[in-house]
Amino acid sequence: MSEDCTHDCATCGKSCGERKEAFDFSAKLNAASRVGRVIAVASGKGGVGKSFVTTMLAVAAMKQGLRVGILDADLTGPSIPSAFGLAGSTYKSDDGMEPTLSNGGIRVMSLNMLVEDPSDPVVWRGPVIAGVVKQFWTDVHWGELDVMFVDMPPGTGDVPLTVFQSLPVDGVVLVTSPQDLVEMIVSKSAKMAAIMKKPILGLVENMSYLKCPDCGRIIEVFGKSTAEDLARRFSIPETVRLPIDPAFSAAIDAGAAETIDLPEFESFASKMLADG
Repeated sequence: MSEDCTHDCATCGKSCGERKEAFDFSAKLNAASRVGRVIAVASGKGGVGKSFVTTMLAVAAMKQGLRVGILDADLTGPSIPSAFGLAGSTYKSDDGMEPTLSNGGIRVMSLNMLVEDPSDPVVWRGPVIAGVVKQFWTDVHWGELDVMFVDMPPGTGDVPLTVFQSLPVDGVVLVTSPQDLVEMIVSKSAKMAAIMKKPILGLVENMSYLKCPDCGRIIEVFGKSTAEDLARRFSIPETVRLPIDPAFSAAIDAGAAETIDLPEFESFASKMLADG
């Protein structure tokens, strides 16, 4: 305890042996906005297609007639705008920063839409990055949303912690791929969700298999699926496996994410959203 302690915990953000109550890290949503549900998309490990899954969840929700937003919390590797063909069109209104609308009406806020050159690196320390993510919640005029998807950065550090503590996250979707190393790292994210008391709503195993275009044979390029084992271990109610398909990459590279047709994934998203 500091010699300057006033013994009034309400005026102090420090954690010490004298504190009798948990510090409230929650941030207030932009005053002109209403968000029904907040779903975080996490993976623990980079390179498993988390942003692709976030994008397709938003597209699936949009097709259900929901009002959808994406908060791109992966500030050092933001790729959501590219998937929708969006760039540099964010502006400030009387209500706050305005997200950019995709062709289908999905509202997107990402750091890449605030910088002159999207290829410039973000050389910021963790607390600064976490602060910007929080501002995306407090300072952006999201309007009326039924659901917001938060594209999380990999790992269990500053930004995921900020999202879980500062935003009213209703649940988590985990993204994995069929490799032992990935399974182990994704397990860390599952355990973090449990520590933060956030339910895991679904599990997406991306790059799960390749379907031969000639004979239709299923080839498990990266090994046997681990989706069912992970779902069983962490009591995850909904799972889906996504194939390796060059058409997906081509559509994302062309900024045409909303043209991708994934009926099985849309069914998964529908059940997951209904469960909440």
